[in-house]
Amino acid sequence: MKVAVLGAKGRMGAEAVAAINSATDLTLSAALDLGDSLDQLVSTGTEVIVDFTTPDSVMKNLEFAINNDIHVVVGTTGFDDKKLEQLKSLLSNHPKVGALIAPNFGLGAVLMMQFSQTAAKYFESAEIVEMHHANKVDAPSGTAIRTAQMITDARKQSKKSAMPDATKSELPGARGGKVGDVPVHSIRSHGYVAHQEVIFGDAGETLTIRHDSINRAGFMPGVLIGVRNVAKHPGLTVGLENYMGGM
Repeated sequence: MKVAVLGAKGRMGAEAVAAINSATDLTLSAALDLGDSLDQLVSTGTEVIVDFTTPDSVMKNLEFAINNDIHVVVGTTGFDDKKLEQLKSLLSNHPKVGALIAPNFGLGAVLMMQFSQTAAKYFESAEIVEMHHANKVDAPSGTAIRTAQMITDARKQSKKSAMPDATKSELPGARGGKVGDVPVHSIRSHGYVAHQEVIFGDAGETLTIRHDSINRAGFMPGVLIGVRNVAKHPGLTVGLENYMGGM
């Protein structure tokens, strides 16, 4: 399978290039970065792209790929409902093309999100603290947003009442930014890679589910799962967990 990496000079992109070069069933067809022509994707016969670029450039890349019937595996963050609807519209005209938007490629991170969704049914309170390196441009992280959405959905299905919180006065942002039902607190500092804690509370006990990415190589098994399976899932898929059922 011919695979191209966009954002190849970035830290995640460089790891993806190395992972694809090490895989015996994949061929690196192109390693593109800012200013490189996307036409190389067509001339090299690329079948799948892996995008680790920026929220400002990702949609242009995906539009080009989808319009040329190239499958897309996306680790770039910053996807909101508007961008997802744009993707669905693009894909509707190319029904054989698959697109995976993965807020996190870490297998442990995916499991952390799934465990959190299960726990949300049993605890009255839930909050998220996410910690990333100082060069990350968006807050909260895509993983935190996705986790909060999954917790909110689980709470609705379980008909949970509003979380207890007696706060009457606060500095703006002191209680985090809310995603659905869940307050999310973002920390940005050198020394971190990507880390998240989901804290659940009920009378007499708390439960903390934490995932730590020690280095970026830990994301690559998930990236390769995405690359190898995206063509089998036409249309839009959000979340790597949708590809992990057969593992």
